[in-house]
Amino acid sequence: MKLQHYLGGLENLGAVDFERRVFVQEWEKRIFGIHTTMMAESAHLIDALPKYPMDTLPTAFKSNWTWASLRTGAEGMQPFEYFKFRYYEKWLMGISGFFVDQGYISGDELSRLTEHYRKQPDAPLPDKPSAPIQEQIVRYLHEGDSGQRPYAGAALFARGDTVTIADPVAVDHTRLPGYLRNKQGKIVEVYPGAFSYFVNTGADGIGEPMPVYRVSVEAADIWGEEKSEANTTLYADLFEAYLQPAFLS
Repeated sequence: MKLQHYLGGLENLGAVDFERRVFVQEWEKRIFGIHTTMMAESAHLIDALPKYPMDTLPTAFKSNWTWASLRTGAEGMQPFEYFKFRYYEKWLMGISGFFVDQGYISGDELSRLTEHYRKQPDAPLPDKPSAPIQEQIVRYLHEGDSGQRPYAGAALFARGDTVTIADPVAVDHTRLPGYLRNKQGKIVEVYPGAFSYFVNTGADGIGEPMPVYRVSVEAADIWGEEKSEANTTLYADLFEAYLQPAFLS
């Protein structure tokens, strides 16, 4: 599987960064703002909960952009490049790559504008969003987009069931931490309803609405007793596609 999907189970990765500030540098605020604006104008909101007026929103942005899009772009980086760059630098790369791939801007144009603002950091920026878009951005920040969707089926597992966490093939983006793969856990909660994911991950198994569970796994069963604090339990919210009936010996 991809190296960057295994965080939490890698040894000798380096010192843990305990930085508590949300934004360390001013430019990071702008990257967050760009990402939020893209989510607030994303075409997928036409089917979102709550409802947004996407059919009348005066935007030239016609693509889907969600947290999954951002993470897929960042996690598509070469693994050692992924670990080299800071948090919002990964965001910048994912967003930039998306705009180039979708044809909103060419690679040459992006390079030219980057050089322009590097030489003239005080040069005027593009116009601010129109009033309707600003209103939608503020509303999206308050209300967001729920992944809960109608579901006609029934949950395969119940509270108290022992399960084995699956080991699907590596894909561009996963919601399953690598250190949980092939481990046994116990269902401690079955969330009401069902939830979709913002993108269909293909072989990873998530995308369409399905039940989601809270699963407990003993830390010693993940990292071994010598590397775990005593009486420590880890809890993970996992899509049903990531769970299998337990293989008991």
